[in-house]
Formats: sequence, C-alpha cells, structure tokens
Amino acid sequence: MAGFSKDELSVTEEDCQLVVRGRQAEVNGKTFLHRGIAARQFLRSFVLADGIEVAAAALQNGLLSIDLARKHVQPSVRVVSIKTGDIP
Repeated sequence: MAGFSKDELSVTEEDCQLVVRGRQAEVNGKTFLHRGIAARQFLRSFVLADGIEVAAAALQNGLLSIDLARKHVQPSVRVVSIKTGDIP
C-alpha cells in the first residue's frame, strides 16, 4: 500500500468477502516530472472461508496487515426421535 495513507484506505467485511479499497486524494496545482507510484483508486476482494472473520488491520511503513480469526465453533449433537406408525 505504498503511497497510501490510513485515511485513503478502507477495509470492510461484506457477506463472506474481505474488501480492501484505496483512493488517493488529487494533488491540485502540482506538476510532476515523474510519479513513481500510480495515484489511482483500486478495489481488491478476497473470499473468506466459513467461520473466518476480520479481527484487525494495521498500516505500517506502507505495508497493510490484516489479522483474520477463526471462530471457535462448538460441535453440536442433536438426537432425532424416530417415530413409528404411519408417516404423513
């Protein structure tokens, strides 16, 4: 995420997807001879597996780190009764 500040990035969890968006503010009145990093918006999405949720995100030295956590699901057992006689 080099060239992007924290305010220019957004990390959201939509349905079962992790969505990272970036949009840089336009610099008015400046003329660049060469601009090494492209200043365009982007959107990147990743499909999350069942039970995975986004725990946190951090931006440090141009590197965006996203922590994912797996929900601890208790296995459940349900007894289904068996009926005898006529089945409707």
